Amino acid sequence: MNRRILGLALPNIITNITVPLLGMVDMAIVGRLSASHIGAIAIGGQIFNLIYWNFGFLRMGTSGFTAQAYGAKNMDEAVRIVVRALSIAAFVALLLLVLQRPLSWLSLQIFKSTPEVIRLALVYFFVRIWAAPATLGLYAVKGWFIGMQNSRLPMWIAIFLNCVNIICSLLFVIVFHWGIGGVALGTVIAQYSGLAVGLFLLRRELRKIKPQVTISMRLMPLLKESLHWDELRRFFKVNGDIFLRTVCLATVFTFITAASGRISAEVLAIDALLMQFFTLFSYIMDGFAYAGESLVGRYIGARDLRNLKLTVRLLMAWGVLITTIFTVLYAFGGEWGLRIFSDKPEIIEGAKDYLFWILTIPVCGFAAFLFDGIYVGATASRTMLGSMVVATAFFFIVYYLGKSLFLGGVEDHGRMWNNILWASFMVYLLLRGLMQALFLKKSIYNQITSDAESVVGT
Repeated sequence: MNRRILGLALPNIITNITVPLLGMVDMAIVGRLSASHIGAIAIGGQIFNLIYWNFGFLRMGTSGFTAQAYGAKNMDEAVRIVVRALSIAAFVALLLLVLQRPLSWLSLQIFKSTPEVIRLALVYFFVRIWAAPATLGLYAVKGWFIGMQNSRLPMWIAIFLNCVNIICSLLFVIVFHWGIGGVALGTVIAQYSGLAVGLFLLRRELRKIKPQVTISMRLMPLLKESLHWDELRRFFKVNGDIFLRTVCLATVFTFITAASGRISAEVLAIDALLMQFFTLFSYIMDGFAYAGESLVGRYIGARDLRNLKLTVRLLMAWGVLITTIFTVLYAFGGEWGLRIFSDKPEIIEGAKDYLFWILTIPVCGFAAFLFDGIYVGATASRTMLGSMVVATAFFFIVYYLGKSLFLGGVEDHGRMWNNILWASFMVYLLLRGLMQALFLKKSIYNQITSDAESVVGT
């Protein structure tokens, strides 16, 4: 089973690590321009996190449903799932493009900073928004491949996409001097390049499963079957919970960026750098979480309780090991990591005051990431939503209670307010994992009847 977990997790880790590495390259590029550019990337990136995270169900729901169809050996349903997900992704992307002006206005009501930071963030936003169709389409494609127990193809798509992005960003900023708009344009070009490769690979896999789906006369009936109301209702029932859960997730991360920006532009830049450590760890852990999605969904679909329980136990063991490694790395390499992201002495010195918090990220966060994968694979969305609501509520309770102890202005207590913000974030991460652990048996194991205990795993 460890070999099976690693076989799925390692390609996912390679896939995921390219994402923070890409963000780090963007941060390293603009970090040498000015603190305003760093803040603008932080705000611009968070705007798109706020938008795209809310549609993360296009990946998570797709992988969970597909994995269960794979486990049940229902390949017809597996094909309908990806057609359904891509159709919904196209509709949502069109809506985002039409509403880009209202979305930019709403974003400005949430994020506060200096006029220069806001101006640069808007430049970034109005270029990158045109990648919406490609970004959401890739969510669906990636989720389907993960559900089909194939994490290698998403890895190659991600490597190709991010190589294109890095090359374009460096070319547009360093050679053409297009500034933050060049970084955004590089992302747009890369996303469409990745989608083109993803759709090509998807078409090839679909021909293996069901050759007739490539015949034009078959596509319309397939689309009609995929968008049947009963199937859509089931899709949105599960994904509605995931959507609301993701709203909570986006709310917390949006609030962190907004709150640090209200303290000062310097604190906004500092927290943006520190969040790179969280992002790196989260994408490593998500590699194992995605393996959990594939395997948990597969064994639930196959009614294999023994291998389901074994998968969960081994995932937790791997989580403890990775947490230990990252805690040690951050303890000894935190300051060195800061210097990779920026060469501004005032920002690096300011960030040193908060390095303690990056040591708590792995310990507080690993269970939350892994249980997310387990619950997604089981499509146990209601428990995911409940745990996220509780954790989000405590995030705000801890923050505002802590901040109420220091009633002076930002000048007097800005540093303390930022420490309270990070403490609240750690409470939020810890509670997510604890809540899902408490409901593991009821929400996951009880999906399989007791007679499945005798089923021999493949």
